[in-house]
Amino acid sequence: MRREEILALPSMPLAGPSYPRGPYRFIDREYMLITYETDPVIIREQLPEPLEPVEQPLVHYEWISMPDSSGFGSYTESGMVIPCRFQGEEMSFVAQMYLDDDPPIVAGREIWGFPKKYAHPKLEIVKDTLTGTLHYASQLVAMGTMGYKHESMAGNGVRTTAMLTKTQVNLKIIPGVDGQPAICQLVAYNLTDITVKGSWIGPGRLHLVPHVNAPVADLPVRRVIGAHHFIADLTLPYGRVIHDYLAR
Repeated sequence: MRREEILALPSMPLAGPSYPRGPYRFIDREYMLITYETDPVIIREQLPEPLEPVEQPLVHYEWISMPDSSGFGSYTESGMVIPCRFQGEEMSFVAQMYLDDDPPIVAGREIWGFPKKYAHPKLEIVKDTLTGTLHYASQLVAMGTMGYKHESMAGNGVRTTAMLTKTQVNLKIIPGVDGQPAICQLVAYNLTDITVKGSWIGPGRLHLVPHVNAPVADLPVRRVIGAHHFIADLTLPYGRVIHDYLAR
């Protein structure tokens, strides 16, 4: 294979790339997001410098069902996002992510630095309750529940769109062949081409179970603020480096 053909590959392995070239379009992406207060000291410990915590120690715990994802197929994801600031701009730091599909795990880690690990999240409607669960190594580590479509926000898609367009940031670490970091960066990105198809709020509850390899409970629930359920089409574009830890 010639050099130009090698450089044109979207990903490894050569014989069958793990994922195609982006950007990546998501149709009918469904979220359940439970916002809660936690310990501010732990928030500070979980945020990599130079990210700074905001005044209220909040965490957004989310389940996302992605039935139609270009290049990735159909999968479900669960994880934690911490509101923060970088150089005065409010952002969202993606702290932990768990999902059940190999291509988005590989692409997410290699391109944007998403903290993705293989697990078994599930988002479903059980009678009158929107229910999210996360199992890791056959053990339940998270369960969230929300009253199903208690209060419509369909007329307020602007608010949901603003939340989705907010800058998100990941810590991307890729080692070199000597085991030392070859890439160590804060990577930012903004979702685009967003169409909100439905948005609802309602009562919610969240239960987190300690687990050594899925430490969601390290950010304990002090008080649930609220729950948000919404469905949207959107595009995940490539990101940009906002801080390079290896730069001198």
